[in-house]
Amino acid sequence: MDKRTLHHFWRYFREIKPMYFLVAAVVTGLICIFALKSNNEHMGELRTAVFQADQKGQGVDEALQNLRNYVVSHMNTQLAAGPNAVHPPIQLKYTYQRLVLAQNNHVQSTNSNLYSDAQHYCEATIPTGFSGRYRESCINNYVSTHGAKPVSVPKNLYEFDFVAAKWSPDLAGWSLVLTIFFILCAVTFWAADYLIKRDLKHHE
Repeated sequence: MDKRTLHHFWRYFREIKPMYFLVAAVVTGLICIFALKSNNEHMGELRTAVFQADQKGQGVDEALQNLRNYVVSHMNTQLAAGPNAVHPPIQLKYTYQRLVLAQNNHVQSTNSNLYSDAQHYCEATIPTGFSGRYRESCINNYVSTHGAKPVSVPKNLYEFDFVAAKWSPDLAGWSLVLTIFFILCAVTFWAADYLIKRDLKHHE
């Protein structure tokens, strides 16, 4: 590149101060930090709404869906299991307890008159002339085949973890993009200014 062209570029780059880009990067970086903090705080509010709905037993699905939609579409809202997790996964404690209680009540209700039903059935099925041990065996068989048994409710069906978006097109996401852009601009103009000055000295 000849000296005249170098002078032209040097005059152009001299007017553009890399420090301006650094100042802009600091401003957008601070905006990004506050926006990420705001995202996390709003996620916390939605998370609290899920726990409140779970405790009341009303609107749990809607609250959970609102939380999920927000987490997966915003940065810094991680709700995932793991040793480094900022927030533990969502646990619908009261929903789980209500389901277990309903299962137990169903079993008790079903089995409350079971032995009486078994005795009537076996009295009608086995003649009275037979030994009592046959009727006892009949009753045991009736209870084992007709009795309701508690069903184990897996806890993991009521635990949810959501992965936050890597990047989101919101204030936090765009301010992050601008911060990176301004830093790259500052580095580029500094490098260009240095290289042009070096070449000008070389041509002297």
